[in-house]
Amino acid sequence: MFEGQPQAELDALIKGNPEFKQLYQRHKELDKKVLDAELGVLPIDDTTLAQMKREKLAAKDRLTRLYDTLPH
Repeated sequence: MFEGQPQAELDALIKGNPEFKQLYQRHKELDKKVLDAELGVLPIDDTTLAQMKREKLAAKDRLTRLYDTLPH
């Protein structure tokens, strides 16, 4: 996520905005869990996987809105 954005800019947002930092970390955590589940490394039922995907998408949407409205 945020590929193509300057890393220094992203780091400043993570450091300067607690909500952005929390959502960014949660998105990364969910991304890893979803990938592990899809690869069969993390045994998880379909309902939980779907729930995690929805939460990950909601986090991404909020992060994008925050990124677009914050000064950078």
